Amino acid sequence: MQSLLALTDTQISTWVAAFILPLFRVGALLMTMPVIGTTLVPKRVRLFFTVAITVVIVPTLPAMPPVNALDLSALLLIAEQILIGALMGFSLTLFFQAFVIAGQIVSIQMGMGFASMVDPTNGVSVAVIGQFLTMLVTLLFLAMNGHLVAFEILTESFTTLPVGEGLIVNHFWEVVGRLSWVLGAALLLVLPAITALLVVNIAFGVMTRAAPQLNIFAIGFPLTLVLGLGIFWVGLADILNQYQPLASDALQFLRDLARAR
Repeated sequence: MQSLLALTDTQISTWVAAFILPLFRVGALLMTMPVIGTTLVPKRVRLFFTVAITVVIVPTLPAMPPVNALDLSALLLIAEQILIGALMGFSLTLFFQAFVIAGQIVSIQMGMGFASMVDPTNGVSVAVIGQFLTMLVTLLFLAMNGHLVAFEILTESFTTLPVGEGLIVNHFWEVVGRLSWVLGAALLLVLPAITALLVVNIAFGVMTRAAPQLNIFAIGFPLTLVLGLGIFWVGLADILNQYQPLASDALQFLRDLARAR
């Protein structure tokens, strides 16, 4: 009696590829993107998210090429998916690092460079103001559904960057060229504060030159610290207007990277 369920190697390979290949691209994105890809989210939770998202999006994806688990081409396809997902996640991480660098620049200018704390997302010590900006931009990113936009672009990338046809080298150099944008965005964020603190330091220098006996530097450090905090507090009133164009630019770069609409 012939079995009712007769599976061929091609059918099994097709089913495995339809799930495994998207799984690696989704997993690479979740392991490298901000918020979810940080140490704040346990690895088991990220793995659960990876499997759940893959199960949801697989029925909507185009057909995957059949793979043989013992073939070298399967390993190359898996490596390609990991690299594409990692590049997409890293491009979003660069957006968050712009605020970290901005906080570090302001801290040095106001004399708070020594005030650092452990960043739980990366496990390294950063300036307190940089950590504050990181938490602020994380809340804004989640409140404005930036993570949902990233998942939408990821799903669309399987159509615009089909498995086996991604131009990895071009994507890699595009992300590397994005590093200059991070520094420019950080300077743009803190330019008003840097200018105000520069005026304060110049005023102290003029006062020291005019009356050396006053010993301005004895009160210059605490006064610069207080004025710097006040300037930073005033600048936070416009943080949303500064965040929106940078977030739009970062998400648009992610779309261009994935060739999405």
